Amino acid sequence: MNENSERVIIFDTTLRDGEQSPGASMTIQEKISVAKQLHLLGVDVIEAGFPVISPGDFQAVASIAEQVKGPTICALARAVEQDIIAAAEALQTAEKKRIHVFIATSDIHMQHKLKMNRNDVLLKAVAAVKKAKTFVDDVEFSAEDAARSDINFLVQVIEAVINAGATTINIPDTVGYATPEEFGFLIKEIKRLVPNISQAVLSVHCHNDLGLATANSLAAIENGARQVECTINGIGERSGNCALEEVVMGLKTRRDIYQVDTQINTQQLLKSSKLVEAVTGMRVQPNKAIVGKNSFAHEAGIHQHGVIANRETYEIMCAQDIGFESNEIVLGKHSGRHAIRLWVKKNNLNLNDEQINQLSQEVKLLCDKQKQIDDVDVFEIVKALGIDERIPFEATQFLGTKRW
Repeated sequence: MNENSERVIIFDTTLRDGEQSPGASMTIQEKISVAKQLHLLGVDVIEAGFPVISPGDFQAVASIAEQVKGPTICALARAVEQDIIAAAEALQTAEKKRIHVFIATSDIHMQHKLKMNRNDVLLKAVAAVKKAKTFVDDVEFSAEDAARSDINFLVQVIEAVINAGATTINIPDTVGYATPEEFGFLIKEIKRLVPNISQAVLSVHCHNDLGLATANSLAAIENGARQVECTINGIGERSGNCALEEVVMGLKTRRDIYQVDTQINTQQLLKSSKLVEAVTGMRVQPNKAIVGKNSFAHEAGIHQHGVIANRETYEIMCAQDIGFESNEIVLGKHSGRHAIRLWVKKNNLNLNDEQINQLSQEVKLLCDKQKQIDDVDVFEIVKALGIDERIPFEATQFLGTKRW
């Protein structure tokens, strides 16, 4: 990391907002395992849970606070005294602790959910921050549904909670409604209009209902936000949250635009993704950005030719930087002779140009019959064509097992 550059704080809420995905709940031990991996990944803040909602959540936060040292351990609380007390009790043994209080500031939430007017919400927000401040120095305040809130009221609330002691101000796009242009503008206006905003870190928490969570988070950073709330694999309520791996690699790959760094060890991204996938049962789609199994896989002949000649022709990131062993050249009906040559070389076979052309054509014919092929399929073709008898021993035990 460049010592002279600004740093974006990575706040991971996989264990809190991520677990709110239907079917994604985790046991206490699973949460501890994920928290330890998040520490290895290098996240700054781990939001460990919402202690007041259940004894299990309380115990999970308390266990993580006791066992995971290094990152700040955060507990969520509504702007309600009993929530704040529960959060403080769960965090007692944390090396670094944060209480995260929230209340909605949009008219639709205040009218239909809270049944409160603006003045009541303002007073409750200030009281909650002051109460949290009696337990911890590090208090985060979230204005729920900020993206749909009246900007003048939002500014009023932010100024008041900073005066009350909030050290981080979080601006959530709770329902994933904002577009990058307007969300970036909102962050810019908050920095311009809130007179004491320099006394707090400005944070964002974007949901992915329109598929814009990562884009909105990056737009916010471009306009001055310095904390991003995100989850591994983008899991979370409804369509999920900003994916940690996407925003981190976006900042790293396009540092020329954003001019900021994180302290994330990107080589731990794939391991983190696979752990969360395993404990939640929420499978990562193959074409998922950064950590999907197809992220560094190439089947199209034109792409394969380019990547074999120079990786950067079709790869803007290095597979090893994310935690993959390497990129992958996949044989399929779109593959060309360059991919076949690479496969032949990798398997220590000796084929001339005519035989490579013949093998290439047979691979394409087979791929018209079945969606995917593997090495054993190709060895079967080599054997059937009689073009090389020196098939590796480890492959021979599988020959004859294919039914095509």
